Amino acid sequence: MAPAGRCLLRCLAPLFFLLASGLALPGADAASARPQAGVTPVTVQSKRIERFRIGAGDETAGDRLTFLGGLELLSGNRDMGGLSGLVVTGDGGDLLAVADNGLWFQARIVSDPSGRPIAVEEARVAPMRGPDGRPLADTGRGDSEGLTLRRTADGAELLVSTERTPHVYAYPFPPDLGASGRDILLPSGIRKLRHNKGMEAIAAANSGPLAGTLVVVGERGATFADDLPGFLIGGPTPGEFTVARQDAYDATDAAFLPDGNLLLLERRFTLRHGLGMRLRLFSADELRPGRRAVGEVLLEAGYTDQIDNMEGLAVHEAADGATILTVISDDNRSILQRTLLLRFRLD
Repeated sequence: MAPAGRCLLRCLAPLFFLLASGLALPGADAASARPQAGVTPVTVQSKRIERFRIGAGDETAGDRLTFLGGLELLSGNRDMGGLSGLVVTGDGGDLLAVADNGLWFQARIVSDPSGRPIAVEEARVAPMRGPDGRPLADTGRGDSEGLTLRRTADGAELLVSTERTPHVYAYPFPPDLGASGRDILLPSGIRKLRHNKGMEAIAAANSGPLAGTLVVVGERGATFADDLPGFLIGGPTPGEFTVARQDAYDATDAAFLPDGNLLLLERRFTLRHGLGMRLRLFSADELRPGRRAVGEVLLEAGYTDQIDNMEGLAVHEAADGATILTVISDDNRSILQRTLLLRFRLD
């Protein structure tokens, strides 16, 4: 394509993205996107992504991150999409995600000895169920955005956040896709978050100074310019804090590192600023009631990188002790976007 053509596509890309959530696949209707009655196997094809920087000759993704590889996930089942929250467990091969229409997505990531993802296998979807046993999507609570694994004295549980009607539901771990969730008590301030810019990022601290704390970060503040609202639920220092909003980025997910520090995944997609993804690192000491957390940028990516609407972040430790980050995108079930799974090693 000529340079003028490439420039035009880049200029129009944000507009395509803003329209994407309302653009259905050919022949699809509202009923086709509704959760199924039970667990449904899904065939997923994987297209490998060898380089994060488009056209780059190495795997560097920043001063402290090495790109291990990625996959573009393709499926004829429209329920395979809209992925937001993410947990990776075991040897890094067990993936569990939530979709923004109240669905679980479970699969196995196959990797080569170097940790590079090769394929996704054994994929299946199932409706998330509320405390009454009914699918969340059937009761207007299906806008599931966040997922985290919380260790407890009795074992562990999965916590899922919903955005437009703010709830956090607890589910058993190991995952039981047919189980009903248990409602978790939330601070009253969470009810004041914006209707569709609310409880986007949640992360449970299972180690470090904040052990026992559930951290919630809102997608955006009261206005476009305001800092992001944050909540420390439970743990040693419960209360509210803020995250400095920079360069028009919104929060989309969060995950704690083994040392107790927090990673925040951020997304930008505006007509003025274009497409962006960012990872910011916060020390546990910054996450205190009344504090304004600024953090350190580990990675910022844009048009020249293999990204889309990146919304899910998970952290796990490899067999050799390396800290691995997995990031996944929400394609809004649009023909204009992609479902990407990317892996980085924190050096």
